[in-house]
Amino acid sequence: MNSFYVDYVSSRCYNAPAFVRDCASVMDVLAGKQIVLGVSGSIAAYKVAELARNLTLAGALVDVVMTEAAQRFVGTATFQALTGRPVLTDLWALPEDGIIGHVALGRQANLVILAPATANTLARIAAGLSDDLLTTTVLATTAPVLCVPAMNTHMYTNAATQENIATLRRRGIVVLEPEVGQLAEPMVGIGRLPSPATIEGHARAVLGSRVGPLRGRRIVITAGGTHEPIDPVRFVGNRSSGRMGFALASAARDRGAQVTLIAGPTTLPPPVAIDVVRVETALQMRDAVAAAVAYADLLIMNAAVADFRPAELSHQKIKKGADEELMLRLVRNPDILAGLADRHDFVKVGFAAETHDLEAYARTKLARKGLDMIIANEAVASIGHDDIAVTLFDAAGSEALARQPKAQAAAHILEAILQRWPARLAAISG
Repeated sequence: MNSFYVDYVSSRCYNAPAFVRDCASVMDVLAGKQIVLGVSGSIAAYKVAELARNLTLAGALVDVVMTEAAQRFVGTATFQALTGRPVLTDLWALPEDGIIGHVALGRQANLVILAPATANTLARIAAGLSDDLLTTTVLATTAPVLCVPAMNTHMYTNAATQENIATLRRRGIVVLEPEVGQLAEPMVGIGRLPSPATIEGHARAVLGSRVGPLRGRRIVITAGGTHEPIDPVRFVGNRSSGRMGFALASAARDRGAQVTLIAGPTTLPPPVAIDVVRVETALQMRDAVAAAVAYADLLIMNAAVADFRPAELSHQKIKKGADEELMLRLVRNPDILAGLADRHDFVKVGFAAETHDLEAYARTKLARKGLDMIIANEAVASIGHDDIAVTLFDAAGSEALARQPKAQAAAHILEAILQRWPARLAAISG
């Protein structure tokens, strides 16, 4: 018998497989959390297998509870292989030794996810039924519940289903809107299960709002570059992809913060459960930042804002003509952070992407812009890449972080910021 099954007999929850422990970050909000994943009878159940795998790889202990109808679409062996844990299906077939009881499963959970949640499941939970293991778990839990409906369009829009959803939301259950798209039957409409990544993002947000070290705090993060238009089809810009800023926004969300992400042009999909403000130019970003920091606890200015913009904007496409040269006159854009130098009501963190003399330029900007911290990185080695090496500079000194994926770097950066200013950024209780 595999070792992580043996642990089931001797503890209330057995350990995750070794490959999960190796992959999960100790700073991941999912690491070590007990998650009940309730799977109902919908063809969309096959998509949830990927969600179970991703939660497990992040370090969560995932107990899958399947209804009888769900087993007609996906076998229990699939989820057992992906989570390394027995799949629970029968209210009357649980161990009698107190390790896992019919109500203990819900009591021990940190989060309950219902995906896919069928119209029948929604109705039974709204009615307060406890006639199978899934409904009993939901009724017994004090953990947050994330409900992800998936069904036929007409079933979803039916007044009875909408009233059940409204009832669940009044009780504090988080109910996601299904997506509009191609359904199992030959029709397009609302009722499609959101992607596993979307569900995971909302799960992280829900957990973060309960246990995250930044819960209740308002954080503004900028990301990407800016496009300064020359004419309707051309612009002056830079190579910033926005990856680092998006990673910071996701990491802040996972830690419970209310995040406003101000993003320049980028092809990255927006992080879920985050307020995203889209801008194009440096002037638009300046105005968006000024509005967003009105009630902020922390500003992280990661965006690569263009230093200059064309002095004149042509409203027609500039033609090549016979000239061998095109002369552009550029004017300086405002320095957004320097404009906030006199603000001391929130923590201010900037980024410095340089090609040489990293420390000298970083320390100069730290002082000139009135920052609490500046994060310096080598521009060519980081812009457009999935990983990054950074050095954190503040008044007390510096801290270098080894090259690592940007998601991990974002987590380390937020931990470092919280450690330096705990009194100003620690979670708001209540």
